[in-house]
Amino acid sequence: MDRELEEKNINDKKTEENKMGVMPVKKLIVSMSLPMMVSMLVQALYNIVDSVFVSRISEDALTAVTLAFPMQMLMFSVASGTAVGINALLSRSLGEKNFDKADDAANTGILLEIFSFLVFVIVGLTVVKPFICSQTANENIQNYGTTYTTICCCISIGVFMQMTFERLLQSTGRTFLSMISQITGAVINMILDPILIFGLFGFPKMEMAGAAIATVIGQVVASCLGIFMNIKFNKDIRLSLKKILKPKPDIVKAIYGVGVPSILMISIGSIMTYGMNKILGKFSDTATAVFGSYYKLQSFFFMPVFGLNNGLIPVLAYNLGAARKDRIDEALKFALKLAVCIMLVGTIVFELIPGTLLKVFDASDNMLEIGIPALRIIAVHFPIAACCIVLGSEFQAFSQSIYSLIVSLCRQLLVLIPVAWLLSLTGNVNNIWWCFLVAEIVSITITVISFRRVNKKLPI
Repeated sequence: MDRELEEKNINDKKTEENKMGVMPVKKLIVSMSLPMMVSMLVQALYNIVDSVFVSRISEDALTAVTLAFPMQMLMFSVASGTAVGINALLSRSLGEKNFDKADDAANTGILLEIFSFLVFVIVGLTVVKPFICSQTANENIQNYGTTYTTICCCISIGVFMQMTFERLLQSTGRTFLSMISQITGAVINMILDPILIFGLFGFPKMEMAGAAIATVIGQVVASCLGIFMNIKFNKDIRLSLKKILKPKPDIVKAIYGVGVPSILMISIGSIMTYGMNKILGKFSDTATAVFGSYYKLQSFFFMPVFGLNNGLIPVLAYNLGAARKDRIDEALKFALKLAVCIMLVGTIVFELIPGTLLKVFDASDNMLEIGIPALRIIAVHFPIAACCIVLGSEFQAFSQSIYSLIVSLCRQLLVLIPVAWLLSLTGNVNNIWWCFLVAEIVSITITVISFRRVNKKLPI
């Protein structure tokens, strides 16, 4: 009886404390998303700073990081997609006041992420070198890329644990703590980058190996902090080694029911990046470096929108479980306006100062000649992308990630890569960049159709 009373008190406390069902929606979206948007901005800044230091080694080194990016994105897709499945199941269970199921989602999810890490250790030891070599014949770039990617894969435990424990905090509304974890990892990475790359303060000069080691150290520290904060402050879930080691098949199925489409959706981005590297590589390694630089720069605007998206998903999932359609609609409208405003700023910046942005990476005259028109052409699609991201958050929150997968598949594989290849046949590398706008127009069309279909089937 004492234990039952104790658990009842804990559940009552959870019900009282969770803000996702009672706080005014606009204030809730800001409180949930702002910490993640800030942390995503720091993450974007880290991505840029990391590439800035690498570019000081050589343009070959910057190109090597671009060639490594598809593998890193694949690793991220598995970690993030699984975390999305955990997030959706956990938030919905909390909305339904099913706290035992929420605990099972958290504990089972941790084990799934550990298994994913072990898979990438094998990938790092066997697949990385042929993967890098398939994208370039430049031996120097091959060596740089293989070194960097192997280290990132074989010591990727930090990626999977950081993603998991940050999402557990986000799922229960503790986005400020999630922000602390992510910022800590990014800041440590930025501090260690110049020290390990160039051999400062008595450390050996490790160049590309140093960049990779700085990355994985930052991830491991962030994951350790995430573990601590979940145990210490996240009272909505109870982590248990016993539950971690005894996963429930129905929970695994529920997590991957949402997670697998999300994994595939983000993995498509990895395939797209690989395809673009191959297409651009036929023109020059510099064109590939421009594409990599664009991805780093665009993250400064896309990352905050993804942070908004991450804050929106648990709000939508919770209020679906609580049968509050009015709060769902209000949250989507507010988030959509905010995302479009952020992306409009990005478009303006890319149009006005593309050369200044590229010079951050010590761009050569040849890189500027290719890169300035590239940034201006690509940036046109930013506001459309904002709409797709926000509307797509409903698919993930409502366990309808198959629609996100369809949108992503059409945009990045069935449209973007074929269009890029066709435009490359003109012999003018500048024409290739228009593939982004074409793909985004197709994407928003499919997103709106899918969004209406999902809303018609809501059980509320």
